[in-house]
Amino acid sequence: FKLASLLRKYSKPVIIAANRIDIDIDLAKKNINRLRKEFPDKIIIPTSGYAELILKELDKQGKIFYIPGESSIKINKPLTDKEKKAIEFIENNIFREFGNTGVQTVLDTLVFDILKYIAVFPGGVDKLADKEGRVLPDCFLLKDGSTVLDFAAKVHTDLAKHFIRAIDVRTKKALGRDYKLKHRDVIQIVAGV
Repeated sequence: FKLASLLRKYSKPVIIAANRIDIDIDLAKKNINRLRKEFPDKIIIPTSGYAELILKELDKQGKIFYIPGESSIKINKPLTDKEKKAIEFIENNIFREFGNTGVQTVLDTLVFDILKYIAVFPGGVDKLADKEGRVLPDCFLLKDGSTVLDFAAKVHTDLAKHFIRAIDVRTKKALGRDYKLKHRDVIQIVAGV
């Protein structure tokens, strides 16, 4: 039984997303503490998917500016009374008590801490924006320990086939194919024809 539990812990890690913290804040805090005592080896993150949905919808409509995982909102356009109440509730209860909605925290914890991925951005030494002016619009998730050649293959197989070198955009330093990438590296791939 202990061996099976140990194997499951490493082969199928679990995060408990304790959702619906928006229903009753005091009860939610008690339940989260109870869960943490009951399951001390599990990662338990208080979440409000409903609050996240409201914020993303208002952001999509251009009424607010919201970055998932952040604990601040900028109001851009007039809100209805219902929307104002929702924002006020989220700021005064969810953000104040828990820091954020928890949804992005669950995703970040899973991807970066448990699955051990790193985020790597393709960029150019002289240009970090695409033709529409968006700065570093693309991001690739790679397993920790991935090399520049792995990254080149992920961007496009021809880049890996005709790989010459890579350049760390921040330091302008040339990198070989076996260079191990770090989280948030910005890399330019140089390939032949």
